[in-house]
Amino acid sequence: MASRGTGPTPLQRELGDRIRERRHELDLTQAELAFESDIHYSYIGSLEAGGRNPSIDLLARLAKALDVDLGDLVGGLQKLKGRK
Repeated sequence: MASRGTGPTPLQRELGDRIRERRHELDLTQAELAFESDIHYSYIGSLEAGGRNPSIDLLARLAKALDVDLGDLVGGLQKLKGRK
């Protein structure tokens, strides 16, 4: 669920896009990524849609499952604006 407001923030959308892109590069389904990261598959879909604010622990599990450094997954996101 997105935080207060109407829809996902640019930060949430960008993170979701990065997760989806890397998942596609690895030719994984959402269910496969969910299994590898021990996260429910519906949460993966919500993340990719920009509808979640994941914890750092969850991001670390995703990064490991996506075979990418956590810093690379979130790098540069601080430059994007959140909700006004």
